[in-house]
Amino acid sequence: MSIKKIICFIALSVGLQQVYAQDSTLLSKLDDSMQVDKKTSYVTGTFKAIYIVNMQTVEGEGKGMLNFEIQHRFGEINGPTGGSYNLYGLDNATLRLGFDYGITNRLTVGIGRSSYLKTFDGYLKYKILRQTADNNSMPVTISAVGYAAVYTQKSPDDSFLNIGNRTSYSAQLLIARKFSRNVSIQLAPTYLHYNLVATKQDKNDVFAIGAGARIKFTKRMSIEAEYNYLPDGQIVSQKTHNSFSFGWGIETGGHVFQLVFSNSQSMSQTQYVAQSIHGVDQSTGDWGDGNIYFGFNISRAFNINKPKEKTPN
Repeated sequence: MSIKKIICFIALSVGLQQVYAQDSTLLSKLDDSMQVDKKTSYVTGTFKAIYIVNMQTVEGEGKGMLNFEIQHRFGEINGPTGGSYNLYGLDNATLRLGFDYGITNRLTVGIGRSSYLKTFDGYLKYKILRQTADNNSMPVTISAVGYAAVYTQKSPDDSFLNIGNRTSYSAQLLIARKFSRNVSIQLAPTYLHYNLVATKQDKNDVFAIGAGARIKFTKRMSIEAEYNYLPDGQIVSQKTHNSFSFGWGIETGGHVFQLVFSNSQSMSQTQYVAQSIHGVDQSTGDWGDGNIYFGFNISRAFNINKPKEKTPN
């Protein structure tokens, strides 16, 4: 799947919104209740942040808003690189830094860089449909995401690989519903494409399905969980484990802080959902064997719109 196809996918999503949607007003992602915009009667704040844990949510940034995302994972608690010798993973760490910017109230662009395999990534997200307050006109919010990632880590075994060989893509349709001010659920049909796979038996085109949820239990705390199911028979050269992660979210003023437990060390979508890259080990482990990575996410939003100058009397 080429970058042109990813762009076409997003363009098609943008076109669909003309049939279903009206002009939008700025939606605050920090809105925590089942609030309704007076002009559009749309539900806001389906999720608190751009990410559930690793998986993206239907939420985007408002026009002119910039989100700075820090995603940090220590090493595995148990297993070959964990245990007491490595202080149960605290001696090792993987970090992703990302920026998400609202081009419009519906279109968000993001870039990031992860220390895992020295991966660069970028995406475009468009909110196609929005859940209405009456839950009848439109019972769900739907966003489309086009994503690309390239890993740049070098080793003697893959020195012959070029950038094209190292690049992978994904396209997702995020479908979410806010059932109440405390409960939101999301489904994520996912398509992935790898330019190069490990063997001829592995598929270049892979399909998966993700699901996630957020449950608030106090005004400023919530539990988030996500699961990505990869059907069998698509990647056969490596032992794969479905990615399962959960987090404890805490709102601290302008920040959203989340403590994370996951069997995925990578935070790149094409790596934690399905890893099928030549010469690269699977990044998702087995919860039963203690291949669990503790970490945290921190998001901080900034309004970089210039304030309008007042007209002198």
